[in-house]
Amino acid sequence: MHIVVINGSPRGTKSNTYRLTKSFLSGMQEAVGEALQVEEIQVNAMDIKPCLGCFSCWNKTPGQCCIRDDMKQVIEKLLWADVTIWSFPLYYFSVPGGLKNLIDRQLPMVLPFMTENTDQTGSGSHPSRYDMGGKKTVVISTCGFYSAEKNYDGVCSLFDHMCGRGQYTTIFCGQGELFRVPELSKRTDGYLGYVRQAGKEYGKGEIRLETREKLGKLLYPKEVFEEMADASWGIDRESGEKQSEALGFTRQMAALYQKESYSGRERVLEMYYTDQDECYQVVLGREGSQVLSGSPRLADTRIETPLEVWRSIGAGKIRGDEALMKHLYRVTGDFSLMLEWDTYFGGPKEEEEGGISQEGEKSAKETWGGIHMPTRETNMSLLLLPWIAFWAVVPVNHRLGSLLGLLLCGLLPLLFHRNKKTLYDSVSGGLVACFSGAVLLGVPYEAMLLLSYFSFGAMWTLTCLGRIPLTAHYSMNQYQGEKALSNPIFMKTNRILTLLWGILYLITPLWTSVFLKTEWGSWSGAVNSLLPVAMGIFTAWFQKWYPAKVARG
Repeated sequence: MHIVVINGSPRGTKSNTYRLTKSFLSGMQEAVGEALQVEEIQVNAMDIKPCLGCFSCWNKTPGQCCIRDDMKQVIEKLLWADVTIWSFPLYYFSVPGGLKNLIDRQLPMVLPFMTENTDQTGSGSHPSRYDMGGKKTVVISTCGFYSAEKNYDGVCSLFDHMCGRGQYTTIFCGQGELFRVPELSKRTDGYLGYVRQAGKEYGKGEIRLETREKLGKLLYPKEVFEEMADASWGIDRESGEKQSEALGFTRQMAALYQKESYSGRERVLEMYYTDQDECYQVVLGREGSQVLSGSPRLADTRIETPLEVWRSIGAGKIRGDEALMKHLYRVTGDFSLMLEWDTYFGGPKEEEEGGISQEGEKSAKETWGGIHMPTRETNMSLLLLPWIAFWAVVPVNHRLGSLLGLLLCGLLPLLFHRNKKTLYDSVSGGLVACFSGAVLLGVPYEAMLLLSYFSFGAMWTLTCLGRIPLTAHYSMNQYQGEKALSNPIFMKTNRILTLLWGILYLITPLWTSVFLKTEWGSWSGAVNSLLPVAMGIFTAWFQKWYPAKVARG
C-alpha cells in the first residue's frame, strides 16, 4: 500500500496536526506491516508558486504546468499513492495558504471539459486526466477552538468538490494547541492512542463507529480548555498587560482543577516560586478554582519550589516524588493534597473519557467469561488470618488450634476469589499448615509457637533485601495500585515499616518463651495476637507522617 502524506502546516514537522498524522500512520503500519510504503511532502519546505490561471496545462502543454517548481513532484506522488493523507491546521476556517497553492496547482491533473457533477456538489466539474479509481483520501486537522464541530464547513466544502461528498475520511480535533503542551501529555497521549487505533482500523478496512465517537470527544470540557487557553497567552485579562510567567503557569494549573473532587470545604493551595520570589494561592472550591496573588488567606498546603522544577514535573521530565526525595522542592501543611493531586488536577478520568495511552495501557479491569470484573486487590487481612488463629488458639487448646489453622489454610484459596494472591499469602498458608501439622503429630506446641513467630518475622525482614518490601504489596491499594511501586517515597516508607514488622516478630519469641512458663501461658497467643492490631494502627499513622516529614525537608 502506497501512502503520501501532504503536511500543509507552516510549522512543518513541529505541527500539532502532524503528531496526529504520525499516530494514524503508526496504526496503519501495525495493520498493514511491511507492505506499507510512505512518502511525505512537507509543503513549507517546497517551492510551490501560486497558480497563474493561464490554463497552459490544458491547451498549450496538456498535463504540464508552465511553472517550473516542485509541484511536478507532488503530482507524481499523488498518482503513485493509494491513499493520500492531507494533514494541516485550520487557518481562518480553511486550509493554510501554502497548501491552498498546492491544491490550486492540481489543475494539470484534470481535463478542461465540462461534466455533470453526479454527487450534487456544485454545479459542474472536470473529468480526471488520470485513472484515480480505487484511491482513497484522509483529511486530518486540528484547530484552536474547544471543539471542531461547525468550524470545518469551508474545509469540508473544498474536499467535497475535490473528492466527492462522503468519499473521504476525516479526523478533526479541537483544542489542537494542547498537543504542544508537555504538562498535558497524559491527556493528549490518550487521544493520540485513539488516533493510532483509527489508523489501525483504517488499514484493515474502515474506522469503527466506536472509535469515531471517541475521536469526537473533547480533550477537556469547554470551560477548562478556554481558561487554560486564555491563561497561556501571558496577558492579564483586565489590563491587557503582560503578566508574569509564574502567574500564567499557576492560572493554567488552576484551570485543570476538577470540581467533582470538592470535599465539602474549600482548600487553599499556596505556590511560592522561590526563584521568582512570587507567591500565589489557588482556592479550590465547589464551583471551581480561583487564583489570588500573595497570601491573603491561610493556606492548607504550601509548596515552595523553583518555577522550572514544577514545570518539569508537570511536563513529565521528572517525577514529582523523585524531586521531593531529592529536596528540589518542599511541602508544608496538609500533605494529603499531594497524595490526592491527580484527583484534584488530573483532568478527565480515563474511565469517563475512555482514554488509552500511546503505549496501549490496559484499563483497570479484567475479563472473566466475557464479563468485565474489577481488578482484584491484595488483602493483608487474609495474610494474617491463619497466623492469628494459630497463635491465639494453640496455647489454649493445642489440637483445636492446629485443626483451625489447617482449616483456614485449606479455605484460603476460596477466600482469594475476590482478592489478588501474593507469594507471601502462599508462603504463610504453607508455614501455618506445617506448624499445625507438627503439633498434631506430637511436636511440643511451645516449640512450634516460638518458631512460628520467628518464621513470620524472618519472612518480613528478608523482603527488605528485595526490590519490593512486603507491606508495599498490600498498601499500594491505597496509592494508585502498582504505580505506587515506582514511587521512591512510598517504597522507602514501606521498607521501614516492613523492617519494623519483621524485627517485632523476630524478638517476640524472647518474651513469649518466658510468658509460656507462667500460669498465664495459655493467654500468650491472645496477647501476641494484639500485636498485628497495634502495628496496623502504627502503620496507618506512619504512612501519613513519614512522607509529610520528607516533604518538609
